[in-house]
Order: sequence, then structure tokens, then C-alpha cells
Amino acid sequence: MCGIVGGISNQNVFSILIEGLERLEYRGYDSAGIAILNGEIQRVRSTGRVASIKTKANKLKLVGSLGIGHTRWATHGGVTEDNAHPHISNNQIAVVHNGIIENHEEQCSRLKKLGYQFESETDTEVIAHLIHYFYKTEHDLLKATHLATQELTGAYAIAVISTNDRDQ
Repeated sequence: MCGIVGGISNQNVFSILIEGLERLEYRGYDSAGIAILNGEIQRVRSTGRVASIKTKANKLKLVGSLGIGHTRWATHGGVTEDNAHPHISNNQIAVVHNGIIENHEEQCSRLKKLGYQFESETDTEVIAHLIHYFYKTEHDLLKATHLATQELTGAYAIAVISTNDRDQ
């Protein structure tokens, strides 16, 4: 079963995200990842246990005061690092997602025609690109997210972060 964690702090949020993911381990999962905002989105993903994320992130010295994390149980696409969450659109929007987007194939086709390139086989990447698409004209993360979710069919929960400081 998938799980979402998020954190915001006046100090490094990395340990908060890792602790949150470790608390979700009992639910079962096949991959995990985190995205931390520090002027840019820094992301670490891996198949397997949360410990592998911790090791990779420590090597990269991830630091930031805002972040999201996810444990994934594959539903769309295989168990690969590319399919692990978070998914990022244009280095500006990062998304984690639980649930299912029933119209993801239709949205994927639409977004490809608009020039978006996909790196995964997941329905989650559609959400990241769709939010980015609306963000380009709205310049407001909440409004762009709302508009994107109006285009999606399914049952889901999401967490979103953006590189634009005024949106946090």
C-alpha cells in the first residue's frame, strides 16, 4: 500500500521525511523516494527498502526545509526507479500520489501533444505535468493544482511542491 509523507521545518527536513517513510514500512511497498526543496528540487528514489533512500540521500547531502516522500506499491508500470515517486515536471513541480488516475492515458496523450516528455509508466507523472501546464499560465501553485485535479478522473491523494518560493 502506498504512503505519503511531507514536512516543513525551520531546519533540515530530511530526517523527518525518512522517519515518516520508515513508519510506513509496515504497510508494504516496492519502492520509495523523497524530494527536498532547496532552491531547486533534489530527488532520490530507489526500489527496495527506505534504507537505500537514506544511504543515497546521505551521499548527496540533501538539505532543505520543505519536502515530500512516498512509498509505492506498483499499480501502473513495473518496479523500477523511474516509476518510483516523486515525479518531477520541468524541474519545477514535484508530486507524490496515492490512488488511481483512471483517465491517465488520455491525459498522457494530450500532454505529449503539448510537448511533455514522460520518463515513467505511471499515472502520477501525468499529474506533475498537468500541474506544470496550468502553472505556466496561472503562476499560482494552488490554483494550478486545482485546475489540474479538475481534469483528472479517479480516487487519489497528492502532495505537491514547487521551486517558486511564493508558492510554499
